[in-house]
Amino acid sequence: MNIKEIKNELLNEKYYDIDHPSGLKILVMPKENYSSSYAIFATKYGSIDTMIQMKDGSFKEIPEGTAHFLEHKLFESEDLDAFERFAKTGASANAYTSFDRTGYLFSCSANFKKNLEILLDFVQNPYFTQATVEKEQGIIGQEIDMYKDVPDWEVMFNCLMNMYHNLPVRIDIAGTHESIAQISAETLYGCYDNFYNLHNMVLSVAGNVSVDEVIEVADKMLKPVEGKMAQRKVIDEPKEVVSSYVEEKLSVATPQFMFGFKENRDTPERTAKEEVTMEILLDMISGQSSELYRRLFDGKLINNSFGFEYFTGFGYSCVFFAGESTEPKAVADEIVKEIKSFRENGFDKAAFDRTKKKLYGRMIMGMNDVDGIANNMAISYFAGEDIFTDFEIYKTVTLEDVEELFKNTLDENYSVLSVIKPN
Repeated sequence: MNIKEIKNELLNEKYYDIDHPSGLKILVMPKENYSSSYAIFATKYGSIDTMIQMKDGSFKEIPEGTAHFLEHKLFESEDLDAFERFAKTGASANAYTSFDRTGYLFSCSANFKKNLEILLDFVQNPYFTQATVEKEQGIIGQEIDMYKDVPDWEVMFNCLMNMYHNLPVRIDIAGTHESIAQISAETLYGCYDNFYNLHNMVLSVAGNVSVDEVIEVADKMLKPVEGKMAQRKVIDEPKEVVSSYVEEKLSVATPQFMFGFKENRDTPERTAKEEVTMEILLDMISGQSSELYRRLFDGKLINNSFGFEYFTGFGYSCVFFAGESTEPKAVADEIVKEIKSFRENGFDKAAFDRTKKKLYGRMIMGMNDVDGIANNMAISYFAGEDIFTDFEIYKTVTLEDVEELFKNTLDENYSVLSVIKPN
């Protein structure tokens, strides 16, 4: 078993990177004087994985929404389901499926080893029957319908569906009624065997724990398996958006909007440096201390719900500006106007330095949150990095890096405005 200590001297923080004999990567950050512990057992399998690689290297399509469906079903067993088992130990448990990963997690202030045993046990022991799958199809069908009435959800997926022609990121994480109807017990077992291979997973733990405790439970619960990290298929995507405007009516008091800019890049994934640089760029353009934000807020075009996001993953990347506004089109016009102004006038070095320092400080504050630490360690591992990578990038990123990135992003010719209006 190989154990590496990964330390950041400036932050005075460290964690342990463990290559377990089973094939599972284990990451542990003990935090002294913390009363709670948090663990997440995650797989590199999310809603964008609508292709499964066969033994001959070819790819076969699987129904959209299968990752989310599998997450729901994995909590079940022939006896007690996992939630009932965690309830007996006093732990708070949950799970999620995102675009690019699925995670099973718990937090507790006692019985850590017992809770970790439960986590590793139920995730490694799937139990599917055709009868329970058919029952779940009805439950998830209701969930799909429910989210159709959630404005935040609809405004985002309307934007994605009108931005991307082919990429599965445009489809609801839960899939569609038509796609989940194609899921069978056999489908779930096939996806489980491929994506829930320990070599495609990570166990990430932070808080009131020790490395020895985690290894003790892992040695007991994990069995060596053959395998490798699951491969994702690169899908061709046109540069152009599907449509530049989409509108829907729902029960909202104030119209909601999402203004997205599609990026067109040669590589399927963005580097950590690109992500950090983009965060700085977007905060300078539209953060709460920016001229644009003050102008929109003082003009009552936005309220404090306004924000931005660099939304990126395997095969896709775009920038979102979103919030509530009685005049979404006017907000979009002002954002485009501000971007053009920066192209003509450039960036202020003092503003860059302030933004960089502010975002770096925000990251340091995040090191006090064991939930965030454990999740970020898992995310960093799947990205081929460690949790301190971004801290090192913030120390070296320059204004010239921001200016270079800005040249090829935020092009209004590849933008989509999604609006939810009141009924």
